Amino acid sequence: MHLHILGIGGTFMGGLAQLAKAGGHRVTGCDAAVYPPMSEQLRLAGIDPIEGFSADQLVLKPDCFVVGNVVTRGNALMEAILDSGAAFVSGPQWLHENVLAGRDVLAVAGTHGKTTTASMLAWILQHAGASPGFLIGGVPVDFGTSARLGQGPAFVIEADEYDTALFDKRSKFVHYFPRIAVLNNLEFDHADIFPDLAAIETQFHHLVRCIRASGRVIVNGPDPALARVLQRGCWSVVERFNDPAGWHAARIEEGLAHEFDVQAGAVVHGRLRLALAGEHNRDNALAAIAAACAAGVEPARAIEALQAFSGVRRRLEVAGVALGVTVYDDFAHHPSAIALTLQGLRRRLASPGAAPRLLAVLEPRSNTMRLGAMRQALVDSLRLADRVFCYAPREGRHAVAWDAAEALREVQGASVAHELEGLAAQVAAAARPGDHVVVMSNGGFGGMPRRILEELQRRAQSRLVGGCG
Repeated sequence: MHLHILGIGGTFMGGLAQLAKAGGHRVTGCDAAVYPPMSEQLRLAGIDPIEGFSADQLVLKPDCFVVGNVVTRGNALMEAILDSGAAFVSGPQWLHENVLAGRDVLAVAGTHGKTTTASMLAWILQHAGASPGFLIGGVPVDFGTSARLGQGPAFVIEADEYDTALFDKRSKFVHYFPRIAVLNNLEFDHADIFPDLAAIETQFHHLVRCIRASGRVIVNGPDPALARVLQRGCWSVVERFNDPAGWHAARIEEGLAHEFDVQAGAVVHGRLRLALAGEHNRDNALAAIAAACAAGVEPARAIEALQAFSGVRRRLEVAGVALGVTVYDDFAHHPSAIALTLQGLRRRLASPGAAPRLLAVLEPRSNTMRLGAMRQALVDSLRLADRVFCYAPREGRHAVAWDAAEALREVQGASVAHELEGLAAQVAAAARPGDHVVVMSNGGFGGMPRRILEELQRRAQSRLVGGCG
């Protein structure tokens, strides 16, 4: 079957494209822009996306158009599809019918940590010999790909609450019907489609309604929004993590080493030395271990697997070091995620007599941040950095709809740039040896980590030449 995928540059639709190609389908697709890591993933899969949504793509005559949620009415290709009567389907529906049917689905949902937890869970299952399939909104370093069909019955999926398509406004995850579901946390997000947190809770309730009675719900115990979701009805077995009566961490040590005991109630299953920093990653690990245990993996084996877990690309990934400055690439989409990332990094770097500076370079590109729905929370999260550089374009598709300079005036050491050009040079000029620069965006950000490293390298070369002179 020939599939033409609209919105193929997105993490979900790009992963779906890889699964379809691996399943023997002919795959083409289009998007307004495709940037790393998905551009690299598609290239490795032998898929060359078409730029733009021109109506003349109708001449490709695929058996079916698969429509991503980035597509709206007025999109030239979508209008042509509707006018022609050509067959089309949403990405989640196609996935349900052609990949997930008959599989043992393990879904990871929540505002934060979906990608890391799903990656951890897939890695545990792989370590246990299950050879799972997966579709994840990032690239786990240990797998090198964001999606694969796998050989066993297990399929791990990052379960997103964003809507399905222009013709299906339910959350994507209601199509997955998992046997095991992880509910990591729940905050207000996606201000472009949800009016408030209660509306998102309703979608999570719909997900819970789709889990079989013999299934398992792994839920973050202290989260009040998730408690409200379960109070609306739950027909499956519930296990809790981050809860003294359930799965929790004990004897925590965090610094250059991040270690803790993994306990279920009073039972200690082992001690985990985790390569990832921060309380949020402890929660992610506990959720993954609990879900893997529900799938039949012994906790000791899950702990063993996570000792060797390398993380996910663009989740506080070190992009490089130049002039003594470490530059990170981080996928930031929400103020809480920014705060957790900066807190975790600061704890890791802290040592007696040393407190390295953290420089945050932010593109508030997600719809929630761009529209200003959580402006004050964003400002508060950035107080954790020693210097802040914010890119706030005034025009274009990703224009920031609020006065970033005014909002960040109360953050000491903050500056705002309205043009991308020159921003990397500003950051490099401010950085000093020993600093840590965290570049945060849920988009391409014009390759900002690379640009900053190049600027730092130029400065290093200039100093070397000057010294030789």
